[in-house]
Amino acid sequence: MTSLLAGKLGVVFGVANKRSIAWAIAQAWHQHGAKLAFTYQGERLKENVEELVGTFGQETPILPCDVTKDEDIARVFAEVGQKFGKLHLMLHSVAFAPREALEGDFVNTSREAFRVAHDVSAYSLVALARAAAPLMTEGGSIVAMTYYGAEKVVPHYNVMGVAKASLEASTRYLAYDLGPRKIRVNCISAGPMNTLAARGIAGFTDMLKHYEAHAPLKRNVLPEELGATAAFLASDGAAAITGQVIYVDSGYQIMGM
Repeated sequence: MTSLLAGKLGVVFGVANKRSIAWAIAQAWHQHGAKLAFTYQGERLKENVEELVGTFGQETPILPCDVTKDEDIARVFAEVGQKFGKLHLMLHSVAFAPREALEGDFVNTSREAFRVAHDVSAYSLVALARAAAPLMTEGGSIVAMTYYGAEKVVPHYNVMGVAKASLEASTRYLAYDLGPRKIRVNCISAGPMNTLAARGIAGFTDMLKHYEAHAPLKRNVLPEELGATAAFLASDGAAAITGQVIYVDSGYQIMGM
């Protein structure tokens, strides 16, 4: 364990199981000395989160939160504020779109699927940042997870790509609004990872093979590499970095063909 984030207090949104990107980042933050609180989406995931967080060997707040409900968000930050007193870090690793919207053609996206994808995947960052900011009295770092499908067409990613584009734009506007409070807001654009959410995308296995074949490093990204980048963005070493999309994808983003 290092002291890179010693004394930092954070809250993590998005852990579902041990394969979650949010869990890889939470482990890195914890290993570097941060004290964390966690949320979970629904009773179905509560046991998973409790089991994982139990490995930290410390008393860790674990709170239910549906990010589409303002009352849930308010309650989470009220409880985090009561337990921690202040906040330095927040991870947003939350995304969802109805399965049918990720299988057919984008042109057939229903109005409801479009609304749900943007509410859960993009607007939630705005709502969470707004609730976290009053606790970040010493400044802070907000990190969100995005993907290359926000800027280029990735077949079958469909409405999620459009929602991620909204997330990235929201990151920039939040960085501008919160900058005077010394709160930084950045995105990590990860290469494809074998997560619970990713398995809902048609052709995901082929996507992994394509990245490995075409990325400059000729391999896919590892969870611990995402954790290391998030630890850097959370640290004072990234004090002048805000409103950015940091690509951690073995270099795939630079390729034209």
